[in-house]
Amino acid sequence: MKEIGFVEEAGLRLRAEPARDEAFKVVRRDKEMAEYDGSGPEAQRESVHRHMTNEITSLDIAAQCLIEFPDAPWGLRMELARQCWDESRHIAALHRRLEEMGGYKGEVPISAFEWQVTCALDDLAGRLASQNRTFEAGAMDVVGGNIREWRAIGDDATAAVLDAILADEIHHVRFANRWIKQLAAENPRVLMKVAMAVRFVSHANQTLQADAGETTVNGKVFEDPHSRIPIVNVEDRKLAEFNDEEINEILRQAGFRSLVPEQVHA
Repeated sequence: MKEIGFVEEAGLRLRAEPARDEAFKVVRRDKEMAEYDGSGPEAQRESVHRHMTNEITSLDIAAQCLIEFPDAPWGLRMELARQCWDESRHIAALHRRLEEMGGYKGEVPISAFEWQVTCALDDLAGRLASQNRTFEAGAMDVVGGNIREWRAIGDDATAAVLDAILADEIHHVRFANRWIKQLAAENPRVLMKVAMAVRFVSHANQTLQADAGETTVNGKVFEDPHSRIPIVNVEDRKLAEFNDEEINEILRQAGFRSLVPEQVHA
């Protein structure tokens, strides 16, 4: 019997996608998305559109945590409520910018992958580890590089929008780091939940990512995922209160082992 509110994708038990405006086409695989090489108008609009819809997903996740965990500490619930407000402002700002660029909502397919993975987890600490500490921290890495790229092509307007968003995202990651530590100090079992959440996110990413040679709906060919060198935004991760050991581990995983002090290799 099919479990209400959940779907199975490639053997994974995921949360069913949240409702979306009928203008959007929601897909589940990278190869069903649109992606463009270079920095032409289509690539620029797709980038802003993708960021906008990812922010919608972040809003949904924070709001769902408020609904499903009413007994969470008041201070944590306030942080999640403020995050909802932040994400709503981000969505509005990115939508305005998209329209200024000649784009429109629903121009390209969208995904709710972060919702499907994060909201499949049944505990709040695991969701903070998945959404804020993993997905939003990863977005924080990417956005830092994107801001420089937008400025390099002379689009200071988009860079300014992303710069303002990044300031909020740093705090979203930081409050998750703080609350996970506090919850774990009160109950060591929380660390097991966090570890299981991180393992689930990693497995979902590996299972559903596009393979080398697959193509998007608009014909872009995916490179080997193992050859990609991710961006690591060390400065902002420090502001978000990742410690040096955690940052060094992220650098090692990203292929920057030579940048990590020798004493942490042991």
